[in-house]
Order: sequence, then C-alpha cells, then structure tokens
Amino acid sequence: MKEGYPGYIKPGHEPFDPLELAASTEEIVCKDSMRKYTDFYCTGVYGGISTGYTVGCCLRCIFCWVDLSRDFPEEYGRFHSPESAFEQLLRNAKKDRVKRMRISGGEPTLCRPHLLGLLDLIEGTSYMFILETNGILLGADEGYVKELTRYTNIHLRVSLKAGSPDGFQIRTGARGDFYELPYRAVRHLMKERISFNVAAMSDSRLMPSEERAAMLSKLKEIGV
Repeated sequence: MKEGYPGYIKPGHEPFDPLELAASTEEIVCKDSMRKYTDFYCTGVYGGISTGYTVGCCLRCIFCWVDLSRDFPEEYGRFHSPESAFEQLLRNAKKDRVKRMRISGGEPTLCRPHLLGLLDLIEGTSYMFILETNGILLGADEGYVKELTRYTNIHLRVSLKAGSPDGFQIRTGARGDFYELPYRAVRHLMKERISFNVAAMSDSRLMPSEERAAMLSKLKEIGV
C-alpha cells in the first residue's frame, strides 16, 4: 500500500481530507484517460442497468457495500480506456436488453478524463447514463459540473452521508469540515439544471432523528 494511504481504517484513526484522498487514489487507479475496474455486468436496480464497477473512493463510509478494492486499490482491478469500458457496457446492455448504463462501486467522478471520455461515447446513443456520486469532487469544483451540461442523457444520484459535521466524520472517516461539499454539489446541479436526485443515507440505525431533521431542513433551504 502507498505510504500514508488510508485504506482499511480503524476506530480512533485520524480523520482525513477527502480531496487529498481523491488525489492519492487517482494516482493509483487513473492512468491518462484509463481507469481501473473490477468487473462489468448487468444488475436489476433502476429496472435493469449495465454497470461497470470502478476501483477507488475518496470516502470510507461504514455502510459501504463495496469490497476491498475500495481500501486497497493497488491490488484490485484492471485498467480500461473509455472505449473499452463503453464496449463492455454496450455488450452487456444489448445482451440483457436494458436501456440504462452506469459506473458504480468506487467513486465514479474520480479519473475525470476517463468519465468524460466515456460520456462522450454514450452521448448520442439511446442509453440513459446514471452517475452515482458522493458529491465530494462536484461540490469542490463547479467547473466539473459545468462540463456535465453538454450531455443530454445523464442523470445524477447524489448520496448524502450526513446532516452534521460530526455525523459525516463518524460515518465517512473524513474530516467533518468537508461535510458541506455534497450539498454544494446539489446546489451546482440545480444551478446548471442537470437532472438529479438525492439519496439520503438516513436510516435510523445509522443516523439520529435530530440529524436527519437537520439534513431535511438543509435540503429544503437549498430548494430540494
């Protein structure tokens, strides 16, 4: 593992800067316009969707379903160009007769040149692309969101992890002062009129009711 890289974190760890972790992860999982994936196949969510499973993320959420490729990105996956990823997604979509595509698993907004290259290939097809994101990079860089406006068949699902700095730090491992970034991403998406929805990780087993109320209040202020 890269020295100092926060892979499998443990209780009592030092909270990290998610933007720094994004940059460190990109050094491992990105190579020019290529990106690491673990697999490609169709799944039943969204009514059926062709999915590429990426390696690497800039958060360490306690409820994450992704395998160890999230924490040890140097040990998992293979590099794919945008063309190679598109071919895999298209082949599986045709085979299972689904009308949607996505990349999921790790954080899809890592490896920006790869994502935009893939979207360039999907644009103009009949497929809807669903971009699932934790909103960290889109909240930090409004210019990234502006680049997404050139795609007509894209929909974003922004996953909100917390309604407070403390909750964000506890559940993601990242420093609490970064908890606003996903909400900024939502603001940017609304401003640019890009299709999106929010997915609030607010199950009562994870989030206290008062924090959930704060999250909903914050979304209401934004206009969601």
